[in-house]
Amino acid sequence: MKLLVKAPAKINLSLDVLRKRNDGYHEVRMIMTTIDLADHLELTPLEENRIEVVSHNRYVPDDQRNLAYQAADLLKRRFGIRQGVSIAIEKTIPVAAGLAGGSSDAAAALRGLNKIWGLGLSMDELAEIGAEIGSDVSFCVYGGTAIATGRGEKIEHIPAPPPCWVVLAKPQIGVSTAEVYRNLQIDRITHPNVDQMIHSIRHSDYEGICHSVGNVLEDVTFRMHPEVAHIKEQMRRFGADAVLMSGSGPTVFALAHHDSRMHRIYNGLKGFCEQVYAVRTLGERERLE
Repeated sequence: MKLLVKAPAKINLSLDVLRKRNDGYHEVRMIMTTIDLADHLELTPLEENRIEVVSHNRYVPDDQRNLAYQAADLLKRRFGIRQGVSIAIEKTIPVAAGLAGGSSDAAAALRGLNKIWGLGLSMDELAEIGAEIGSDVSFCVYGGTAIATGRGEKIEHIPAPPPCWVVLAKPQIGVSTAEVYRNLQIDRITHPNVDQMIHSIRHSDYEGICHSVGNVLEDVTFRMHPEVAHIKEQMRRFGADAVLMSGSGPTVFALAHHDSRMHRIYNGLKGFCEQVYAVRTLGERERLE
């Protein structure tokens, strides 16, 4: 039995950092929502007791460094699974882009293997296991739209924002999330209005959402990689309703309500940025396979 599972990307509509924790992580408060840009996983049971990861993307590791591999390994060890699995990953989400591609692959593996191995785990149980793999995995198990707190693993679901276009552009660089957080000076940041963002989403107020976007990591990444700031400026120039860097970057996204504006931003960016995507918001929660 082969099982196909979709692994959608996320964007941060708001990302605030409150403090440095004793465990080395940062206490965050952020709003995440899924978008219609996705990897696809094909899970195939193996008789041999091993985990195999297959991908044609040279930036995707095929060993223990891969988060989908870690998800399968964790389930096997926790529940005494003696069966193996082949995980074929068709990669569409850019790697190391601030879009939680690896975390979403891990979450998709958890949901799919839960069915293949007949574990009968709930979404909440899968999200709890996902938190052991990475901070964004819990959210990616559920998908949809949520307030994430703690180090990102505590999830409170909220309604989906009004549908709109999301134009994403990723420059040809990778950004180290750990390095960005290391260079963050918490006493000097301007905190975004996360409460206003939540209020705007709950009331389907598109203009309010556009006015409330904010990400405290932007300034750090912009100092390290000025080309990311340049993309943001270009998106503004092409008429985006709102522009923000997602996560620790380097991907920047623009929100656009109208098709004509989306096309203008997309075509304008294609001139100097290789990886450009125009997709819709999803914002709805995943269901168990």
